[in-house]
Amino acid sequence: MDPYRNPFAPGAGSRPPELAGRDVVLEHAKVSCGRAVNGRSARSMMLLGLRGTGKTVLLNEVGKIAEDAGLLVSKVESPEDESLARLLYPEMRKVMRSLSTVEAAKQIANRGLKGLRGFASIFKIDIAGVEVGVEPEPGLADSGDLQYDLPDLFNVIGRAAKAAGKGWILLIDEVQYLAESDLRALIVAVHRMSQEGLPIILVGAGLPQVARLAGEAKSYAERLFLYPEVSALDPAAATLAVQKPIVDEGAAIGKTALNEIVVRTKGYPFFIQEWASTAWNLAEGPEITLDDVVRSYSETLALLDAGFFRVRIDRLTRSEVLFVKAMSELGDGPYAMSDIAKAMERTQSSLGPTRANIIAKGMIYSTDHGYLDFTVPLFAEFMRR
Repeated sequence: MDPYRNPFAPGAGSRPPELAGRDVVLEHAKVSCGRAVNGRSARSMMLLGLRGTGKTVLLNEVGKIAEDAGLLVSKVESPEDESLARLLYPEMRKVMRSLSTVEAAKQIANRGLKGLRGFASIFKIDIAGVEVGVEPEPGLADSGDLQYDLPDLFNVIGRAAKAAGKGWILLIDEVQYLAESDLRALIVAVHRMSQEGLPIILVGAGLPQVARLAGEAKSYAERLFLYPEVSALDPAAATLAVQKPIVDEGAAIGKTALNEIVVRTKGYPFFIQEWASTAWNLAEGPEITLDDVVRSYSETLALLDAGFFRVRIDRLTRSEVLFVKAMSELGDGPYAMSDIAKAMERTQSSLGPTRANIIAKGMIYSTDHGYLDFTVPLFAEFMRR
């Protein structure tokens, strides 16, 4: 069939043509945004899920909902080895400058811009293109302790947004890469906004361990956020994700062909998009048949192996590769750390640093005490291939 009309969107963060199975999360976001701009307390969220399940896509959708509701939107991705202060400074400055153009919020926002000067200086953040004549305001966000300074800046933004009849939503991807002290400061800031009823919402996205990390950073985090799980699609949602885009393009897919994709992808969105896209390109049309789907399977695996899976394994050292190889050879997870050590003929304590490094790289996570699993769905199968 015509590849120019292929509706599917394989690729990191690309929005699928049919965002199936995510209605509950998007409804939570819509309610929170609506409450925020109406001066009501709004619940923040942390989207939790494995790689390739669509968390980034959902963050982008939440951003669109927020913008439609009248909130100012900031989106950042937390890179490894980057401080939260440096990550948020340009976004906070952008939001304060926007609010300073609203007469009702101008005075508060200008005070916030002064506070940002002191904040940038104390945290050694390079400033480019700052307005002439803006001087720091002593005592505002200049203690050098992010747990105190960030809530102060959020407070100014929140009060300015409230005066302007707006709100601010902060979207943070890859939350698991934040340092514990930075995550603690962020939670404290969001908690204060919730207590004071100011229109600021945080929606984060990260790997499943984020809920535990947030709880360890601040015990009340479990009550502060909603933690929706972004997992594999159920059969009905997976069917819709494959079939509807095809029908919308005036084509069709046979029932057995559709079922083959739904079952063998196990509902994982990244696999669905890749396989359905490949099947479309291979099919002569106007209907994708079971034969088309079967023929496109090996090509789909080759594409995933060379891209989605390969980029993860390339980040690991030789000893780390041996560790994940031992995991995969035990079958499908979760995996007991004792079994991994036994398979590698090593002690658990000697493998501790390797385990910690692989977790820090976002390849594996602790599912329970003494157990690990891959953050990438179907990665064990890739390693065995």
